[in-house]
Amino acid sequence: MGLNGQAAIVGCAQYKPEKYATAPRMFHLEQVADLAAQALRDAGLKATDIDGLVINGPQFHEASVFVPAMAAEYLGLTLNFAEVVDLGGCTSVGMVWRAAAAIELGLCQAVLCVLPARMAPLGPDEDPSWMARAMRFGGHSTAYGAPEAEFDLPYGHMGQNTGYAMIAQRYAAQYGYDPRAMAKIAVDQRSNAQANDQAMFFGQPLSIEQVLASKRVADPLHVLEIVMPVAGGAALIVTSREVAARTRKRPAFITGFGEHLAFKSPSYAKNMLDTPIGPASRRAFGMAGLRPADMHAAQIYDCYTITALLTLEDAGFCGKGEGMAFVRDHDLTWRGDFPMNTHGGQLSFGQAGSAGGMSQVIEAVTQIAGTAGERQLARCDNVYVSGTGGVMSEQGALILQGA
Repeated sequence: MGLNGQAAIVGCAQYKPEKYATAPRMFHLEQVADLAAQALRDAGLKATDIDGLVINGPQFHEASVFVPAMAAEYLGLTLNFAEVVDLGGCTSVGMVWRAAAAIELGLCQAVLCVLPARMAPLGPDEDPSWMARAMRFGGHSTAYGAPEAEFDLPYGHMGQNTGYAMIAQRYAAQYGYDPRAMAKIAVDQRSNAQANDQAMFFGQPLSIEQVLASKRVADPLHVLEIVMPVAGGAALIVTSREVAARTRKRPAFITGFGEHLAFKSPSYAKNMLDTPIGPASRRAFGMAGLRPADMHAAQIYDCYTITALLTLEDAGFCGKGEGMAFVRDHDLTWRGDFPMNTHGGQLSFGQAGSAGGMSQVIEAVTQIAGTAGERQLARCDNVYVSGTGGVMSEQGALILQGA
């Protein structure tokens, strides 16, 4: 039960990450149209080929309801399938498999998955401080009746840093903690970013010593182990095998997926180190009929170094508690024996909100297509991709394969 590998990603578009203060100001609808046009050009398709749309809802500026209909109207599309996905950093992975499932069910032939994430112009009655307030609480709801508003925020558990630090401390207590191994995750990915002129930290090499000397934000996490939020946005197009056959590049077929949600706040996790990416990855590998050892690259969601470490373990690339030894023993750069986040990862490419996770998917597609330039892997037929929302709360995995 699952996908039959009949849907593929055939075109992508991605804004170069920018600091919020310098980002161009376009309405989200304008960004959707711009990204869609770029992705269509990349694929060699026309807007009339698109009959499905998957989009984000809660962060969409121009509306909070009826977003697919509004976007379709703006783009001049007639749709047979529309979906809103709200999974934080897992949104991109969730979009891809939903689009693939709709295609394999025969609902549509080509789906635009799009996540605008540049700041939109504010209206005359809108409060410009809303983002500062939202970022302060890191996605936690402050609404009356929300569990975290009553049981988390009043006790200092606010923002993402505290949750991931708590997970890292629990890991240290149970398995031990090697700060240099954790820093190496960030350093190897920064090395990858030096081969990607679109990365936020292109031209800025990094050493383990620099990571460990950087400000400690929430013990044991240093600032250089935490993503830099940026403005950006991304889109990709998922099509049927028949449509993929007339596109410009080697398609990336979606042969396996998994998704698992276990809690909203890690305060309520039965075991903070038993993450949802475990069951999600096992389902994805089983559906594709492949093993972790069969992967030629891993594009792992890396909002924090501890996120990447736990994904390596729970996805099955190494045993539980063996992640730090795995990192020490392997070269994670595009030149190495375990290429991971070959575009630089979100730690060095940049994290454009919920669109941040799309950078991992797009890098997998780029490597499979053979268009990664300097950082292109010698062989890339099978790629594992992960997505993480919240504080290891909602996680998903994809297996992408070249034909």
